[in-house]
This record gives sequence, C-alpha cells and structure tokens, in this order.
Amino acid sequence: MERDELECFLLLADELHFGHTAERMRLSRARVSQLVQRLERRVGAPLFVRTSRRVALTSLGRQLRADLEPHHRAIEDALARAVATARGIDSVLHVGFANPLTGEIVMKATEALRVSHPGLAVEVCEVPLGDPYGQLRKGKFDVQLTEHPVREEDLSGGTVLLAEDRVLALPSSHPLAARPSVIREDLAEVPLLTIDGDVPDYWHDHHAPPRTPGGRPIGRGPGVTNMQEALTLVAAGKGALLAPAHTATYFARPGVTYVPLTDTRPTGYGLVWRRGHDTGAVAAFARTVREVVTL
Repeated sequence: MERDELECFLLLADELHFGHTAERMRLSRARVSQLVQRLERRVGAPLFVRTSRRVALTSLGRQLRADLEPHHRAIEDALARAVATARGIDSVLHVGFANPLTGEIVMKATEALRVSHPGLAVEVCEVPLGDPYGQLRKGKFDVQLTEHPVREEDLSGGTVLLAEDRVLALPSSHPLAARPSVIREDLAEVPLLTIDGDVPDYWHDHHAPPRTPGGRPIGRGPGVTNMQEALTLVAAGKGALLAPAHTATYFARPGVTYVPLTDTRPTGYGLVWRRGHDTGAVAAFARTVREVVTL
C-alpha cells in the first residue's frame, strides 16, 4: 500500500466526505477518488459505499480502518518525534482557547503531547472575547482553537473539528425564557448584547445579527468584553446573548435561563494560526487535537 493511499483511506474514513478529504490533503476531489479506487483494486473489494447523499464504510472498510489506524498513528508519532528532534522542537508552544469547551480539548491535547513530544512545553491562555485574533497576530499565541467562522486573509487554519448547538441566554423573567425552544425570528423580541473590541463585522453579525431571517430588526443591547460581564447584564434584564450550548453547563447562574435555538447552524470550532507560521510544533499540536476530538 502506498502512503498516499493509506492517508487518503484513513482521512476519508474519518471525514466520510470527498470534498473535506480533498481539502485536508490539498488534492482535487478527482485525485482522492483515484486513490480510493486504486486501493480498492489492490484490496479486491469496495471499502466505501457511495451515494449522491452520503459516504459510508463497508464492513471490510471498517475492518481495514481498525487494523491500520494504530500502526499509522505509531508511524506518524515516530516521524513527528524525529522531525521534532531534527528541528529542535524543545521550546514553548503558546496556545489560545476560546471558551471552556475548547479549553478542555486544548488541555487534553497538551497531556497527550507530553507523551509524544516530551521536549515540547505548551502554555495555554484564554482568547479575549473582544479581540479574537489580536494576540495571535502579535505572536503571543502560536495557534488557537477558536470559534468559526474565520475569514482573515493573514490567518490559516483547518476545517471545523467539532460543533455544538446554540442557545439564547435570557433573563429568567423574560417571556421567551418560559419556552422549550426559540427560533431566529424570536430574536426580534429581545435586544442582543454586542461585543466591544477589535471584532470583525462578520464575527459581530454571527453573535448579534442585525435582522431576523424574515427581515425584522433585532435590538442592540450593551456592549460586553467577557462572558461574566455579559451574563451579569442578562440577569439584570439588559438583553440576551447568543451562545454555544455548553455555556448553560459552565455558566449556570441565578437569573439567567438558557433556551435552545433550533433553526440555526451549530457553532463550529477549528484551529487557526498565522499564515506561514505552521511550524513543526503547530503541526504536532494540530494533529494531536484532531486525535483528541475523534476519541
């Protein structure tokens, strides 16, 4: 088996999407299809079931994946350790995280790196809500696990690694707080808190859209710079806050009710770093994060 066939098979088995696999391998979709077909000819049977709507592993494909993954991971770790030694990756990697959920993932990746790259120290710090990319651009972070979307020309990153639903944090006394769920049209009934700071327009609109899908204006509440400030204002009845679902667990507090927002896309998270600064240490961290989120 050629290495490109192996990597293509394992990536496609993970993504179950030809386009995403092509993006991660930096190949065309046609080339990904060729590699899969070549491997299937080598094996002598289909490894994937393909339809117009989905891609799935066959039973043989699941067996091959289970057999190959531990060996591939060992090879990748061995190569990474060799590269780290050759490049002298024994410095400190500064990693940012956006919120408690991404912080947990970053810490799990840090613990795993202590085994695979014992010479690489990792220091972690929370990304400021009101300055999502400033510390990264200044070099205070080498890489960060952050909320999508990311549309910055000077920054690079991978695909969404994990996602979660969104909720609306409301004053418990507000009529919407009594509902089992809300939709985006309901956002016209309460002002949304805004984010103060160096925040791109698309980022601001993601957290506080100006209008509902039906065109109704959404009120603007006070500006905030961190989550504790935001929830204090919510509890005081000054507005509502769009937030990832995990906020209800990590930031439960009197006076604030979290209601699921059911008609919007989940919040995605991915890694981002300065373009041209994808060092060996960054690559090792990115690979480890991908492993952590698939466990």
